[in-house]
Amino acid sequence: MKNEAKARVVINMPREQAWMKLRDLGLAHNYVPGIIKTEITTEKKEGVGASRKVYQSETKALDETVVEWKEGYGFLIRLHKGDTGSQPPFKEAFFRYHIDEAGNGQTALTTSLIYTMRWGWFGEFLQNRFLAGIFRSVIRDVAISMKAYYESGEPTTPEKLKQIKADMKS
Repeated sequence: MKNEAKARVVINMPREQAWMKLRDLGLAHNYVPGIIKTEITTEKKEGVGASRKVYQSETKALDETVVEWKEGYGFLIRLHKGDTGSQPPFKEAFFRYHIDEAGNGQTALTTSLIYTMRWGWFGEFLQNRFLAGIFRSVIRDVAISMKAYYESGEPTTPEKLKQIKADMKS
């Protein structure tokens, strides 16, 4: 059973300009909360087969490989740890970045985590009872952080994200 956590924001820039940033797989640490460094690990820098490592610390990293590429509109990446598949609690996990025209020179960005839980019925219980809300919140934070980074050109720090979210509530 596949699950999906999804968020959508509108970025104040044309889609073509947003695509130039999105297609650069080396920028993730500027907008993914909790990622401190991004390293391209293949000769291929974009398109299907391009891979990167995203670091949560100097030694803790996750592999991401592009499995689908829609020029000008986005891509789907598989989240994995080397050849061992996805890390728990996921049996498999993918992340989709998708952009579309939003009118008035703006771009609609949709971020999605698409996943299957490990551990059978127990994993689905955890997903339904606890994790779905956490995953939605994390994916929303990625979308908000991307919008802030794309519009300002400055990395979205935890402090900046906290302020943006506080401003959104008021």
